[in-house]
Amino acid sequence: MKAILGRKIGMTRIFNEKGMQIPVTLISVEPNIVTQVNAKSVQIALPEEKKLNKPQAGHLGKTKTKATYLREFALDGLTLGDKIDVSQFEVGTNVIVKGLSKGKGFAGTVKRHHFHLGPKTHGSNNYRQPGSIGSMYPQRVIKGRRMAGHLGYDQVTTKNLRVIEVDTEKNILFLKGAVPGPVKGYVAVWSEL
Repeated sequence: MKAILGRKIGMTRIFNEKGMQIPVTLISVEPNIVTQVNAKSVQIALPEEKKLNKPQAGHLGKTKTKATYLREFALDGLTLGDKIDVSQFEVGTNVIVKGLSKGKGFAGTVKRHHFHLGPKTHGSNNYRQPGSIGSMYPQRVIKGRRMAGHLGYDQVTTKNLRVIEVDTEKNILFLKGAVPGPVKGYVAVWSEL
């Protein structure tokens, strides 16, 4: 298994030798540091120049690393303080990417659940309202009822993204297709091979 943490730079396109365009997402992958070694897993951190609170500083004190984005993976043969870089990935391999999707704030039922609009004519004033939310008997809102609320900022996993190019000088990973999350959002990339 190979794994690394990074930040999404954005999307662009590159052309292959046949002249076909390939949509790619660029991921900035600075060398990660192993911050904890357990019996079955290894915790890696994406180092950043951020101010840490005392619990975080205590947890990362042995490696003297400043990081707020930490993830655990089942990696073998690593010790505390080891560095993991982008050179472990090979062109053509499929990877799994996990990140937080873009947050869209408070959204109504039409945008959030794709409800149909009501009639806009003949004096109707309820063409973006949800309508009835249940019968009279339970006299409460049933759990799971689709209503207006917070949209986005969910954990999303995208599978089978192909590695198109690996830039070891600039520490950039080129993945074919879209990666969840906004620009500068944190992502975890791993391959189970």
